[in-house]
Amino acid sequence: MFLTPVSPPASNAAEIPLEFHAFRVQKPLRGVSMKVLSSLKSAKTRHRDCKVVRRRGKVFVICKSNPRFKARQR
Repeated sequence: MFLTPVSPPASNAAEIPLEFHAFRVQKPLRGVSMKVLSSLKSAKTRHRDCKVVRRRGKVFVICKSNPRFKARQR
């Protein structure tokens, strides 16, 4: 994640020092990351909505209801 400064309103921008400005968190360009596993046997049983799919020659576990369970086979 990257931090970028967010400027305050223009009226008091000159009065506030830079170290007091709020910071906004930017998401990485590639999107939500996923686990890379050598075996997806345990990954497909983590959640009831997890599905095993094959895309671009790789095997993925996708879970639309809870994206933290996404995984890809090594």
